[in-house]
Amino acid sequence: MARTPNTERRRGGEKERENDQRVEMRAERDRDMDEIVDKLVYVNRVAKTVKGGRRMAFAALVVVGDQRGRVGFASGKAREVPEAIRKATEKAKREMIRIPLREGRTLHHDVRGRYGAGEVVLRTAPAGTGIIAGGPMRAVFETMGIQDIVAKSIGSQNPHNMIKATFAALKTVNSPRMIAAKRGKKVGDVVAARDGVNAAAVKE
Repeated sequence: MARTPNTERRRGGEKERENDQRVEMRAERDRDMDEIVDKLVYVNRVAKTVKGGRRMAFAALVVVGDQRGRVGFASGKAREVPEAIRKATEKAKREMIRIPLREGRTLHHDVRGRYGAGEVVLRTAPAGTGIIAGGPMRAVFETMGIQDIVAKSIGSQNPHNMIKATFAALKTVNSPRMIAAKRGKKVGDVVAARDGVNAAAVKE
């Protein structure tokens, strides 16, 4: 079948629109990456024994987030500290997850997480509480955008285990919308039930 000028023009227009969409998506992704903040949690010097001696390297643990609910972590290893940090940061950006936040400042409910010997407890907090957490957990909450939370590590103090236990807890956070969808209820019913439980706990 011969191609008419109109057909060629339509196909050319479709390709241009597809290219424009790709450019917009790429620009939006670049803007998101520019807004991402990163924090160095821990740097460890490691050694590998090879023929002729020991080869020194550095392992960096980095947490990244967009301060709007997305957060990720990763570790990178290199012969120099800056290169190890760069590797960890790039890997963490690729492995970011989104956590639902209540009013954009705290968690929807209390959670507990465990990884290996690390165990953490994360509790919601009223406005003005701030981030009551130490070390690696504080880095996670700051990059994630949480403003009010009370967290406690009751297990291993190893930074890697603490970070992984914190992420294990965050992955179990559910928003009222998610719970309502699972139970076939309205979001208002779930929120009312949650607020009723919280009010009863305060009275006790």
